[in-house]
Amino acid sequence: MGSIPDPGELTELTRPSFDEFQRQTSLMTSCTLLWKELSDHFTSLEQNLQKKSEALKHKIQTLDNQTKASLASLKKREVTIDGSVEIALERVEEHRELALKSLSDPDYENPDGEVDDGDGSFMVLKSLCLTMESREFWNFVITKKKEIEILRKQIPLALAECVDPAKFVIEAISEVFPVDKRGERSGEKGNDLGWACVLILESLIPVVVDPVIGKSRLLVTPSVKERAKEIAETWKKSLEERGGIENVKTPDVHTFLQHLVTFGIVKKDDVDLYRKLVVGSAWRKQMPKLAVSLGLGDKMPGMFCFIIYFRVLCFAFCFEMFSCCFRFFLSLHLLVCVGEKNIVFCRQSV
Repeated sequence: MGSIPDPGELTELTRPSFDEFQRQTSLMTSCTLLWKELSDHFTSLEQNLQKKSEALKHKIQTLDNQTKASLASLKKREVTIDGSVEIALERVEEHRELALKSLSDPDYENPDGEVDDGDGSFMVLKSLCLTMESREFWNFVITKKKEIEILRKQIPLALAECVDPAKFVIEAISEVFPVDKRGERSGEKGNDLGWACVLILESLIPVVVDPVIGKSRLLVTPSVKERAKEIAETWKKSLEERGGIENVKTPDVHTFLQHLVTFGIVKKDDVDLYRKLVVGSAWRKQMPKLAVSLGLGDKMPGMFCFIIYFRVLCFAFCFEMFSCCFRFFLSLHLLVCVGEKNIVFCRQSV
C-alpha cells in the first residue's frame, strides 16, 4: 500500500510562468479600461439627460408663461370689447351728425368761406371723408403727388372722420386695385397710381386700431374684412393673366402686400407667394418692414440678406455711374482749360 501524504506537509507547487502573468496583467488592464469607458459613457448619458431635462423644464416654463399671457390677452380682449364698441358707436354717431350738418350747410366747416393755404387740403379731405365721397377723395389725392409728405400726415386725421373708414378706403382705391378699371381712356392706364393706394392704405392703419388695446385688434367690420379677402383673391388670380410674378409691376405688388397688412388678412398658406413678391421688389425701402408684418422675418432669414445684397449692388452701380460721369466731366473740363491756355499762348506768340 502506498503511503497517504500528510496534509501538513507542503507539496511542491507549480511555478507560474511569466507569460501567464502578462496575460493576467493585460486582462486586468483591459477590464480597467472597459470599466472607465463604461463609467465615462454613463456619466455622459447622465449629463445629457440632465441637460435635456433642464431644457424640457425651460420649454414647459416658457409654454406655461405663453399660455398665461395668451389667456390674459384673451381675457383683456373679451373685457374690452364692450368698451371698444361703445367708443366706436359714439364716434360713428358723432361723425354721422357732422356729415349731416356738412351736407345741409356747405359752409359748416368754414363759415367765413376762407381757407388758408396750409390747412386748405386738410379741410377738403376732411369734408370728403365726412360725406363719404370716396371717388372725389381719390381724385383729390392723386393730384397732390408733390405734396405726399403733407398728405401722409393729413389723410389719417381726415379718415378718422369717416363713418366707416375701412369701407371708404376700399371704395376709394377700387379704381385701380385690385384691377385697373381705367381702361385705355386717354392713356390713363399707363399712369402709375400705386403710390396713392399705398399711401391711403398706410394711413388707414392708425384709424382702425382698437382705442383700448391698440394694434392687436382692428376695428374692421366682418363684411368689409370679407370684401378685403375677396379683393386679395381677385388680385392673385390676375397674376396668371399678367404673365406671372415676373411681369407684375412693383407698385402693384406693394399695394397688394400693404392691403394684406392693413386689413389683417395674411394667410399662412401663401407665405411662399409673399416671399417671391418681396424678393422681386426688394429695392423698395418698405419691403423689409412689410416682410416682417407678413410673417417672413423668422421663416426666411436668407431673404433679408438678399435684399441687403441687392441694395448694395444698386448703390455700387450708382456710385460707379457717378464716378464715371465725374471723371468724364473732369476730363472734359481739363481739355477745355488746356485748349484755352493754348489759344492764349498762341495769341501771345503772334
